[in-house]
Amino acid sequence: MIAWALKNIPRPLLIRLSYLVQWTAPLLYGGKKFTDPIDGKGYRSFLPYGYGDTLRPQALCPGTHSLERHRLLWLYLQRKTSFFTSSLSLLHIAPEQCFYGRFKRLSHLTVLTGDIESPLADIHFDLHHIPLETHRFDVIFCNHVLEHVTDDAQCLRELYRVMKPGGWGIFQVPWDVKQEKTIEDPTVTDPKERERLFGQYDHVRKYGADYADRLTAAGFSVERVEASALCTPEEKERFRLPSDEPLFVCRK
Repeated sequence: MIAWALKNIPRPLLIRLSYLVQWTAPLLYGGKKFTDPIDGKGYRSFLPYGYGDTLRPQALCPGTHSLERHRLLWLYLQRKTSFFTSSLSLLHIAPEQCFYGRFKRLSHLTVLTGDIESPLADIHFDLHHIPLETHRFDVIFCNHVLEHVTDDAQCLRELYRVMKPGGWGIFQVPWDVKQEKTIEDPTVTDPKERERLFGQYDHVRKYGADYADRLTAAGFSVERVEASALCTPEEKERFRLPSDEPLFVCRK
């Protein structure tokens, strides 16, 4: 059912519909087996998430709608940065529901959200040409977006441009560490063939172990942060963190 909805319901409508179940989910799924570090609540079960054969068990928190990568990012912000205490300007591309309201409520942050179509975005634009001034933001988040764009190198240059010197960002992508090189083919437009080659019907590339090289080519210095650097093995299982997607922290 989840896989069908992700593929067939337009993303803006899916975001709105998901709020209908978000508030009742902790009552339906409350328990002690798993914990979402974002809301601090316990759950007896998380929900499966993904596409087709890649449907992952115990992936989506029913309360916050966070996925493994979101919970990992939250722990990094909480345990390794001053994000929750320092005055910072934040550009949040394709804002995730589990973060949107929480970031907006933090009075020490100046938050601007952007996306090409999301109803959560303050402004709508194409990431290839960000209509904002150079050197504006202390922090930028742009997660699971670059696999959708036509020219990821151009988008990374734009993210670098609008980041302040000394600023930092996190730009997550689905990737395969066993795959040496990123594969992409702009001539592939059939959704089924894209799913076969790139993992999802609306992806235009599948990143490999060279992803960090693409980030450094845009000018960033890159730090790779694994879940094991942020928490214990027991926490990793209780929070349901990813085992195959580290954080790529980019600094200017």
